[in-house]
Amino acid sequence: MDTNFQKDSKSKKDQSKNVIIIVLVLLVIISGIKLYTDYVDRSKKTEEILLLSTENNELNQRLDSVTYQLNLRIQEIEKLGGDVKALEAVRDQLIAERNSSRQRSSSEIAALNGRINNLNGLIAQKDQEILELRAANQQLFAENQDLKTTQAEIEEEVAQLNIQKQDLQAKVDVASMLKVENIAISAINSRGKERVETTKDFRNRQIERIKVSFNLADNKVAEKGPRNVYIQLLDPNEQAIFDVAKGSGTFMINGKELFYTLHQDMIFDNTNQELVFYYEKGSDYLSGDHQVRVFVDNYLAGSKTFSVK
Repeated sequence: MDTNFQKDSKSKKDQSKNVIIIVLVLLVIISGIKLYTDYVDRSKKTEEILLLSTENNELNQRLDSVTYQLNLRIQEIEKLGGDVKALEAVRDQLIAERNSSRQRSSSEIAALNGRINNLNGLIAQKDQEILELRAANQQLFAENQDLKTTQAEIEEEVAQLNIQKQDLQAKVDVASMLKVENIAISAINSRGKERVETTKDFRNRQIERIKVSFNLADNKVAEKGPRNVYIQLLDPNEQAIFDVAKGSGTFMINGKELFYTLHQDMIFDNTNQELVFYYEKGSDYLSGDHQVRVFVDNYLAGSKTFSVK
């Protein structure tokens, strides 16, 4: 019996040793797996950081390039006597972004690249403007050469007539300025559901497109005929929201060049016409109060605000 008892004790000890060995092996395997997954995670993070750094460097090079191109257009337009305030504002924004020391995220890099792509269209538009300014300057030079033979008495008489005409025309112009009424602003979501502007804020998730509608007020003095109607959408920083690829551009107001968001040609016939505009921004709106301004030809005809939360 003593022999059997010793055999059983030895067997139990051997089994205990085997269990311990198995547990140790499992712990070693688990530790190895943990070390490997940690290494993979660190490698992925390192690759992401390197990729973001490369994309930031490439974006900075694009910012330098488009800033240089804008400077060339600014210098040429200034030399030809054109207005460059709007272009200078865009250039200064790009310079500020270029000089920023913070690391941009992937979404910020994508947004800036999209903005730079839009500016390529603006640069092409300014190239056409430069050609037109050169032609206008050449024509003015030729006309000035011809006018040298005009007598001073005739010029004085014409000047007096022009002053009288301008005074009368100024009164008529003020009376004939069109006004807009019943301005309505709506947010249309991705399913086409329309939310009309109320005292409540719009939310970005509700805004796939912005809809602006209004009527032209009755004006019997205004001459019937073609009109240019511009919509200018301003963000809470009073910066115009625009996208040249979606029909945005610039127009002149009181000698200043401004960006417009949307444009529409129409024939005014004094029948209380309704106009409707749609704009798809393609990115989130800033939180805060936005303003919609309606211009007819070269004057402000009405405005309204809405808020985004």
